Amino acid sequence: MDITAFAPASVSNVACGFDIMGFALERPGDTVTVRFSKSPGVSIRSISGNATPLPMDPAKNTAGAPVIAMLKRCGTRAGVEIDIHKGLPVGSGIGSSAASAVAAAVACNTLLDAGLSREELLHFAIEGEKIASEAVHVDNLSPCLWGGFVLVRGYNPIDIVPIPVPENLWCTILHPHLEIQTKESRRMLPKVIPMGDVITQTGNAAGLIAGLMTANFGLISRSLRDVIAEPVRQHFIPGFVEMKNAALGEGALGCSISGSGPSLFALATSEEVASKAGTAMGKVLDTIGCPHSIILSRIGRTGARIVS
Repeated sequence: MDITAFAPASVSNVACGFDIMGFALERPGDTVTVRFSKSPGVSIRSISGNATPLPMDPAKNTAGAPVIAMLKRCGTRAGVEIDIHKGLPVGSGIGSSAASAVAAAVACNTLLDAGLSREELLHFAIEGEKIASEAVHVDNLSPCLWGGFVLVRGYNPIDIVPIPVPENLWCTILHPHLEIQTKESRRMLPKVIPMGDVITQTGNAAGLIAGLMTANFGLISRSLRDVIAEPVRQHFIPGFVEMKNAALGEGALGCSISGSGPSLFALATSEEVASKAGTAMGKVLDTIGCPHSIILSRIGRTGARIVS
């Protein structure tokens, strides 16, 4: 019996929420299919879609590691075979590693009839994310699992808080066809942060949550500012400042780096504004000859799920 799970793309950090905020898109995403095999252990049969060379060794693959951990946890000696279809480009900044890890955990949960909660599944998905970033951060994993917008209130223990999302909130993703490794991007970040920046970032994070909960788009717009990661990471994204200004000029509420980049996200109050923002950002990259793709999506409220 084949079990297939879908897990959506996600935006982490969301400007002012470094490592503590994220939201899911409706599309695109990764699918992972699992089945019992006659051979013991875990094996990866195929990787398709937007697949740059990815490890076939399950212990080194973001989808394989959660399944290995789940089999160990459940104490089963059954073998499991995995097929991975990458709907998300690797290193794109929209949660590619998280989507594979979450889809694998969700699919394996059903295959084993383990009955694990989302909180429990999150801990297995973390095993996959560690491979990509060498760190425990769940601001992509948690929205991918829960759907919608989430706050990671704490890491010890992990405390996930879903945040209400206004109905007419749209997202534009501008993905330059470049790759930035999460682990490398994290090494660029400052080790010491001035107190003034901490105060500014904290106020913006609180303002963004308040704006989302009250559908106050003016407050959301004022709060979508990052004074910690964006000033460092923007230099590795060609045309970043021009793209951000272009999106804001078309009426976007805010624009910043999605995750560790190179993708940018912009939030808007309608599909029309989201589309115009994407077109304007794309024109900036056209002028410098940088290939790119654009994604328009509502905030995805469902999160990862079994599809067949």
